[in-house]
Amino acid sequence: MTLDQLRPYISPFLDPFVAGFDRVGLTPNGVSVLAFGTAILAGAAFLLGGRADPIWYVAGAVLVFLNGWLDIIDGALAREQDVASSSGDLLDHVLDRYADIVVIGGLAAGILDYFLGFLAVTGVVMTSYLGTQAQAVGLERVYGGAVGRADRLAIIGFVGFLAYPFTGTYGGWGLVGWLLVFLAAVGHLTALQRFAYSWSALD
Repeated sequence: MTLDQLRPYISPFLDPFVAGFDRVGLTPNGVSVLAFGTAILAGAAFLLGGRADPIWYVAGAVLVFLNGWLDIIDGALAREQDVASSSGDLLDHVLDRYADIVVIGGLAAGILDYFLGFLAVTGVVMTSYLGTQAQAVGLERVYGGAVGRADRLAIIGFVGFLAYPFTGTYGGWGLVGWLLVFLAAVGHLTALQRFAYSWSALD
């Protein structure tokens, strides 16, 4: 089970935040854009963590967790305001994909390993693509597989915190390098799992 599948169970904890955003007049699309802004800042922080001072990894980790939290809230706010729409869903998914690219790009650029970054970002994008492509062929949206977006953000945030005190190399890579290896491997694995599930469901 991935963390994405736990979203219905955390809804009660969202109510104070949803009410607060609604009270100040923010729309779900506005929250989606705000979430994307935190991803851009996270990518920049991860870049600085690798190039300047590892303390920036901590800032990146906090911003990644904030991005994930806002990504949950925008949908809850849309339901609260009764404005859920296909256009809002499209915007949310487009910004999420760009957010993934920016965050992973920042990690890769920080350690100057663009090949690992390429493998990681393609795995992540294909995971998300296969999840929504299932809908396009008449199935339910697929959240299963080894690692979903919520899991991915949690892992990136956790490693971001660890990358500050643990700055050495382990088996040829630092923690960020190993994080990119992990994202590449499980990203493509999850994409293939979702493809296999969708393929069998269409038979």
